[in-house]
Amino acid sequence: SGTPSLEPRTSNLEPQAPNIEPLSSNLEARTANLNRLWVKLLAAFMLVALVAVGVVALLANRATTQQFRLYVSQGRQMRAERLAPEFAAYYALNGSWDGAAEWTAALSQLQAGGRGQGQGLGRARLSDSDRLLLAGANGQILADTQGNLVGQQLSSADLAAGVPIEVAGQRVGTLFIPAAEGVYESLEAEFLGRVNDWLLLAGLAASVAALVLGLLLARQLTAPLRSLTAAARQLASSPLSQYSQEDVPQVPVRSQDEVGELSQAFNQMAISLAQQEGLRRNLMADIAHELRNPLSVMRGDLEALLDGVYQPTPEALASLHEETLLLTRLVDDLRALAQAEAGQLQLVRQPTDIVQLLRGVRASFEVQAESKVQTLNLELPSEPSTVDVDPQRVRQVVANLISNALR
Repeated sequence: SGTPSLEPRTSNLEPQAPNIEPLSSNLEARTANLNRLWVKLLAAFMLVALVAVGVVALLANRATTQQFRLYVSQGRQMRAERLAPEFAAYYALNGSWDGAAEWTAALSQLQAGGRGQGQGLGRARLSDSDRLLLAGANGQILADTQGNLVGQQLSSADLAAGVPIEVAGQRVGTLFIPAAEGVYESLEAEFLGRVNDWLLLAGLAASVAALVLGLLLARQLTAPLRSLTAAARQLASSPLSQYSQEDVPQVPVRSQDEVGELSQAFNQMAISLAQQEGLRRNLMADIAHELRNPLSVMRGDLEALLDGVYQPTPEALASLHEETLLLTRLVDDLRALAQAEAGQLQLVRQPTDIVQLLRGVRASFEVQAESKVQTLNLELPSEPSTVDVDPQRVRQVVANLISNALR
């Protein structure tokens, strides 16, 4: 009367083994795709492109750094050369370097403050970061816009890097504009950063172009191989008996390179297989026809003997014996043919009189030729002719030719 049932219910939450077959099949499919030739070619193209872009970027970075440093150094040298005449005029006016430190500082501020004028001479004017050093004739620093090198003695190598100041043909001092390391490094870093950004963009563009072109080229290179694979599978999946020499699977030859030669070789192979299959069918038909005749004769004669139509006379038994010999000869011919195709046909060569051999073959067919009202004519030289051959095989060949001619 409405009491709830407390019996346990069966649950469908029992753990089940995961289905691994789809995962394994997907993994095999992905592995097969990665092992394809066009994927390997594409990977090779991308690797070559990345290596080439990396090498070009590295060389461009180094060349840009060197040229940038050379450009900055030449700019400082040019600005020092433009200022050297003013220092020479100061020395000529005063007759010495007295007060040169204050005058140098004022000149530096004046040049830096007027750098907006004369934009065409921008490389020759001073910037806020330029530092002026003035050394006397003895190499001692007399003026420094930063003031911390005054009084120091410069070596002859250091003096050779500066711009000489000459008055009346005599060197009275040397002017320097050294690199401002902090500012220079920041400018260099900013400039090279922009160059590297552009190199990165160029590398990415080159990589994308290499990827697209590599994909197209890889697909184009492997297209003949895919056609070759499809034709080979079609040839292997169907019996050769259904193909003739005209409709045998062929591969289009699109080039004259190694792939084109491979396609031509496959086409020739397919045609040759079709020809060999046709010859094999014809051979089987010929064998069946050749064996049917003596077997039919023997069967008819034996049935006639069993039914009492013929008596087992020597003539009837001789006819059966002749058909048996014919059948044996056909079987021996088939065996010799099989040995010849397998490369196992042995030839026993020996000096043989070919004239005598042909006379013997003709004599063995005289009775058969007379029974069919046919004539065998043998034209031979009068003198013996000895050759190095296998007499049994030559006799067999000539006998086959004569027997076919008589039939």
